[in-house]
Amino acid sequence: MSDWMPGPDTAQQGEAAAAPPAAPPAPSFDPAPPAPLGVARTPTGHAGVDARLERLADADHLAADGHTEVYEDVHRGLRDELTALDARPAPAPTPAHDNRS
Repeated sequence: MSDWMPGPDTAQQGEAAAAPPAAPPAPSFDPAPPAPLGVARTPTGHAGVDARLERLADADHLAADGHTEVYEDVHRGLRDELTALDARPAPAPTPAHDNRS
C-alpha cells in the first residue's frame, strides 16, 4: 500500500491530458458581408442634391463590386443637378429708365 496521493498539480495534468485543447478556428477566405460605413450625410437644403446623397446609403448594403454602379449613378445625378443650375435662364435685365422731361 502506498502513501502517495495525487496532489493538485498531478490532478490538473491528468485532466489536461483527458481533454485536448480546442483547435483555433480555421481561417475563412470568404469575403466579409456588407456593412454600413456609418458616414453621416448632412442635408444641403437642395432637394435634388440631398436625394442623390441619400442614394449613397444603398452602397452600404452591397458587396464592394456593387458600389461602382451606385457611385456612378450618384455622380451622374449630381452632374445633372449642376448642369440644371447652369441652364436656368438668367433674370431679365431691368429696363433702363428713360427720364426725359
